[in-house]
Amino acid sequence: MRDDFFKYQAQTTPHPLAMSISHAEGSYIYDTDNKAYLDFVAGVSACSLGHKHPKVINAIKDQLDKYLHVMVYGEYIQEPAVDLAKLLAKHLPKPLETTYLTNSGTEAIEGALKLARRVTGRSEIIAAHHAYHGNTMGSMSVMGFEERKNAFRPLIPDVRFIRFNSADDLSYITTKTAAVILETIQGGAGFIEPKNNYLKHVRERCNEVGALLILDEIQPGFGRTGKLFGFEHFNCIPDILVTGKGLGGGMPIGAFTASKAMMDLLQDNPKLGHITTFGGHPVIAAAALATVKEITTSDLMVQALEKEQVFRKHLNHPLISEIRGRGLMLAAMTPSSEITNEVVLRSKDLGLVLFWLLFEPKAIRITPPLTISNEEIVKGCLIITQILDDILSKNKLL
Repeated sequence: MRDDFFKYQAQTTPHPLAMSISHAEGSYIYDTDNKAYLDFVAGVSACSLGHKHPKVINAIKDQLDKYLHVMVYGEYIQEPAVDLAKLLAKHLPKPLETTYLTNSGTEAIEGALKLARRVTGRSEIIAAHHAYHGNTMGSMSVMGFEERKNAFRPLIPDVRFIRFNSADDLSYITTKTAAVILETIQGGAGFIEPKNNYLKHVRERCNEVGALLILDEIQPGFGRTGKLFGFEHFNCIPDILVTGKGLGGGMPIGAFTASKAMMDLLQDNPKLGHITTFGGHPVIAAAALATVKEITTSDLMVQALEKEQVFRKHLNHPLISEIRGRGLMLAAMTPSSEITNEVVLRSKDLGLVLFWLLFEPKAIRITPPLTISNEEIVKGCLIITQILDDILSKNKLL
């Protein structure tokens, strides 16, 4: 299978981790030799409730017995999708009330950018340096990292970039601006949080000039930061909210949510202003519905903040300069990319799954399932600190 993996399946890097998976359950992934790996990554923040959560699995099985795909998005009334959109509206502040379900986060970003131009009649989009919003052409256009974009130019026009957390750059938002798109917490850049009421000031500036504010909650959303949505920490409500990853409980999904008045503009002039075949797929919507219900009716969000403190306590080490982020969206920073690489790769050998961030090579990604136990956290932290102790004792990579 390993040979077939490299021969027939397209790769995204020259050196994938290439672990052959047998099954997964709870906080563990098992390879085909039945070796268990404690999962500190959760499918890059996607498996909110861990692996094979019974409520998600049962929702999927129940829907499988009813029907799979029956019609392109928006034409038929399908209970799982309707119930999911209604539940999201229940937990979102006004005017965020109408949701368009997509197949992925990047597709939801595309829809949000289109909606912003349709609503405002303007073309300029402002994004942040070191931002990541996905990898399709529109999403890549608002990616703030030229090294990843240059080979694919030309991208969509009229995109400008500002510095995240820079009050001075707010003047670039003008009456020409259709929308400002920001990650609530910058992910690929190293889990950078907004400071000094930054998002509130962006919101105020958008109001002044008639621009829309799009917040990308694809990674912070659905309890990972200790609240259902990251923006709830920062006194800022977007015009368009983009979600994905953790919404699906391990199934592929994205969504963008806005006021009904805005979303209705995608119905006409032109008709089919945004269209998808498989968005809102009933099986995936059923899994997402079960996921959101579990997160919002349990104490997992409160636990996320408590578990953050367990991580901070047990990752207290001379080679960890800081731990960025909040809740279970954390980045442990080491002095160098070499040390981070050593920790990520050796942890795999010792039965712990870690990963990198896109643009910050010194960061160790720590985004476990919300359901991870304190005991599992301590177990994984011990593996990390043992590797760091070894590096320190041998002056290796220092």
